[in-house]
Amino acid sequence: MGSSRITVREIARLAGVSVATVSRVSNGTGQVSEEMRRRVLDAIEKHGYRPDHLGRALAAGRHGAVGLVFPGLSGPYFAELIQGFESEAVQSGASVHILCTHLRSDSDAQVLEMGRRVDGMVLLGGTVADETVRRLAETIPVVLLAGSGHETAPVVRVDNTAAMTGLTRHLLVEHGLRRLVFVGDPEGSPDVGQRWAGFLAAYRGLGVLPPVGPVRVGMQQPDGVLAAGHLLRGPERPDGIVCANDELALGVLVGALGRGLLVPRDVAITGFDDAPMAALVSPPLTTVRQPVRELAAEAARLVLRAVDGRGAPVEGVVLPTDLVIRASCGCGTDAPATGQPI
Repeated sequence: MGSSRITVREIARLAGVSVATVSRVSNGTGQVSEEMRRRVLDAIEKHGYRPDHLGRALAAGRHGAVGLVFPGLSGPYFAELIQGFESEAVQSGASVHILCTHLRSDSDAQVLEMGRRVDGMVLLGGTVADETVRRLAETIPVVLLAGSGHETAPVVRVDNTAAMTGLTRHLLVEHGLRRLVFVGDPEGSPDVGQRWAGFLAAYRGLGVLPPVGPVRVGMQQPDGVLAAGHLLRGPERPDGIVCANDELALGVLVGALGRGLLVPRDVAITGFDDAPMAALVSPPLTTVRQPVRELAAEAARLVLRAVDGRGAPVEGVVLPTDLVIRASCGCGTDAPATGQPI
């Protein structure tokens, strides 16, 4: 019976070859004669040898893996991010380790521990403390995905503030709405904080007094349904509800229709992201399209480039967004599917 404890040196002795030859056969690299390859494979099969990947990583100074850190994995946004990230990692031959920090009291410690097992790491902005990012960046390449600039790690993001300013201004100017409400918690993530800032900037740019504060809820559809129940239950309902993401907006839409309200006649609703469902609901959702999958792909490219010693731009990368005009804001159904870049 084979033993998982057998070492590469023992396999080399049993096969009558060098350790380097065993490594070349087990890794599928280099030139090895068929006779030597057969002897090594026979010894591996007979004794149940499994290569020590950790040992190989230590010898090579690499783990062959990159880390991806999110607060959670629910919803289409994170699914798109993972697909974009993996598309680049797979091409480079690196495996992906994913850590979710949601409800973890030791999330910073867990992220630092992961940093010992990967060659580089991408973190969603605001997921861990700035000091943790700094400590990680001292040992491995680190790239932040979304959020604001960081002194020790480049950031891949969109300009959330300008994008939300453009969307809110569309409601204020093109539709003449004034009683708008922002739904989302600015303290919940850097992205939402920037979108709230853009919402306020649109009001101030027109010299109009903005709302006192946002409706602070989570970022999932049930949270949007609850927000709609709070905002739409009385006669003083808002003219429009500007949501921090599409999941919230879809929940608000369900809540509004459940109360017998017509969208956009009774209340306009907008989102952010342009998730696949945004174009399929009735009425289709006015939103901001951000290239979610490409954001993650670009973050993966930057961290893999840094792992290979080719460096990464310190200032990071800002990708463009588009204002997507659909019927939920009050525009006609014959309006173009996409508006101007923001």
